[in-house]
Order: sequence, then C-alpha cells, then structure tokens
Amino acid sequence: MRTALLIARKDLRQRFRDRSALIYGILAPLGLAFIFSFVFNPIQNTTFEVEYVVVDEDAGPISVAFGQALGALEDNLGATVRQVDSVQKAEEQVETGSDAFAGEDEEQADAAFLLPAGLSDDVMSGQGGEMTVIGGAGSELGTQIAYSVAEGFAAELGAVEVAVKTAVSFETAPDPETVGLLTEQAAATKNPVTLEDISAATKQLSATTYMAAGMAVFFLFFTVSFGVSGLLEEKRIGTMHRLLAAPISRRSIVIGKALTSFALGIVSMTILVVATTILLDADWGDPLGVAMLVVAAVFSAMGILAIVAATAKTQDQAGNFQAIVSLVLAFLGGTFFSIAQVGGLITTLSLFTPHAWFLRGLGDLQGGEVSSVLPAVAALLAFGLVTGAIAWPFLLRAVDR
Repeated sequence: MRTALLIARKDLRQRFRDRSALIYGILAPLGLAFIFSFVFNPIQNTTFEVEYVVVDEDAGPISVAFGQALGALEDNLGATVRQVDSVQKAEEQVETGSDAFAGEDEEQADAAFLLPAGLSDDVMSGQGGEMTVIGGAGSELGTQIAYSVAEGFAAELGAVEVAVKTAVSFETAPDPETVGLLTEQAAATKNPVTLEDISAATKQLSATTYMAAGMAVFFLFFTVSFGVSGLLEEKRIGTMHRLLAAPISRRSIVIGKALTSFALGIVSMTILVVATTILLDADWGDPLGVAMLVVAAVFSAMGILAIVAATAKTQDQAGNFQAIVSLVLAFLGGTFFSIAQVGGLITTLSLFTPHAWFLRGLGDLQGGEVSSVLPAVAALLAFGLVTGAIAWPFLLRAVDR
C-alpha cells in the first residue's frame, strides 16, 4: 500500500504542476457555473406582478363580498388592487398598462372590475346582475386571472341563489326578511369539499445550484480520467518498464493510479461545492449528504473511465473515448438541462447515468433528511462496483502490455 501511495503522490504532484487538473477540475466548471448563473438567474428571479382597479358603484353587500375575494387575491398572489371613482379612469389605466411606451409615473392597471349601481339589489332579489371585467391587450395573463376571479365569485353567488330558491320553494309565501336570512346562512355555509395546500418542502434545485452541480459532475469525469489513464501515459513516456523492473506489484501500480483519480475527484468536487456556495450562493443541502454523494459520484466515475482506459491502446485513443463517454453520459444525465422535461425513453435512459443519480440525490436532499440520498448513493456505488469489477482484470493486463 505504501508503494501505491507513493505512485499517487507522484502523479498528483505532476498534475498540479502542469495545471491540467486545476483547469479541468476547478477553473473550467467554476467558470461555466458563473456564466450559466448570470444567464439563468434573471429568468429565475423574475417576479409576476399584476395591478387591478375596481370601480364600485354599488356599495352594497355583494360588492363588499367581492372586495373580500380580491383581498385574498392580494394575499395569495401579491396582486395590487386599487379603487378608482369612474369607469373612464379605469379604462385609461388599463389602456396605459397595455402601452409598452408608457411612463413609469403613469398609473397603470392590468385589468379593471366594474360593479354597477344596484348590483346587490338585483342579486338579492333574484333578478341576477352583471359584473364587467376590462382587460388590457398586453396583459393577457393578468386579464385571465381577473376573469377567473370574477367567474369564481359569480359561481359562488349562483350556488347561494340555488340554495335559497330551494329552501323558499317550500314556503307558501316567503317574506323578504326570511329570504335575506336564508341568503346570509347559505353564504356563510362552508364548502363541503375544500382543497388544502400541504406541499412538502421543495425537492427542486435552484437554477444556480443545478448548473453548479451539473458542471461539477460533468467535469468530474475529465478530472478523474487523469489518474486512470496514467497507465497509458507511463507506457508512452517509457516509465512503465522501470516500474515493472522495480520490486513493485502490478496491483500496487493500478491502485496508485486509482488513488490519484480518487484524490483529484474529491479535491475538485470539494472546492467546487465550497466555491459555488460562497460565490454564487448555491444551496447544495446538508453537508453530510453532499459528502456522501460526492464520494459515490467520484467512485462511479473511476469505474466507468477505468473500462475505457483499460481497453484503449494509446493515451490519445483513451482520451478521445473518455471524452465521448463523458459527453454522452452528461447529456443523458441532464447536466445541462433537466431531462425530466423530455420524458419518455430519454428519461428512462438517464437512469443508466451517474450524472442523473447525482443530481437526483441533491434534489432529494433539498426536501428531506440525509437518509433521502441513500438510494442515489447506492446507485452511484453500484455503477462504480460493477464497472470497476469489469475493468480490474483489464487494468492488470494493461500494465504488462
């Protein structure tokens, strides 16, 4: 084991001296994470804001109830609702809100609600009433939300009216006081079925964290390749014969190269996790869970690239094959975009890549305990064990070739 450690120390010193590990393991992924962060952060942080105006010419119980519905809209959506005193002003503000060249100091609105005089009396008397929604041509989404709110309020009023008419149908001569009392009781009755939001903590990585993690695991495969392909480099420069001539076993040589890959991968990933957390405000999750995923990801990358290095005849050939394998796995694993958006066969194929399991494990860690990463860690370790077991005899033979 001491011999393997000496070989690994020599390789690590050489890699850091020629800057190759520094470029592929730290500078390149960190630089791309910075670029993608600046590209996607403005999109991610875009907030949806809508402004509505209300013209209340009714000032009755129906308009008061509708004002309460708009209050819930303000609380849940963050919309701004203002009162104006005339239909003309409402129309002008909606038109201004649709004008792309309108000044910031001008009052604007995405849509307007018009409650005509006598609305409450018409509704309470059973004649029905009308409410008008005016939407801006350039505020399609805001207008759709306004229309949905008005439609939902109208549907609720319709349900109250049906309940009252059903009740008074059994009365021979219902008086207005009885009708009013029944209306209040029907309006105060809770819905028999309600939807309750019990959403769990998010299991989705932010755009910055996703790109940082994607770039880290993508370049991890290039960083790890420096160690496992070192066997071919030793042959190319003629130092393999010296190692074999010395009292060093083939197993020690292979283990030394594997330790080099492992150390390069761990150092690279650790620096990237810390750097993106400090510089980009990336949220990787619980450190223990992240550490488990990093170690498992490095182990899986070592096994996969070891097969490529063991079956290649020259160092250049191994480098080309490793680049192809790394790129294909990265695209299938969703390091550049979420593969879940594609669906179908591609999503199924992504499960055969360590990249997808690494990103999935980080996502599970966002909304759960450390134990939630265990399935992803197990999958990554399985990648490493299976591919490593396949590559081991080929690596031992490659030492003699």
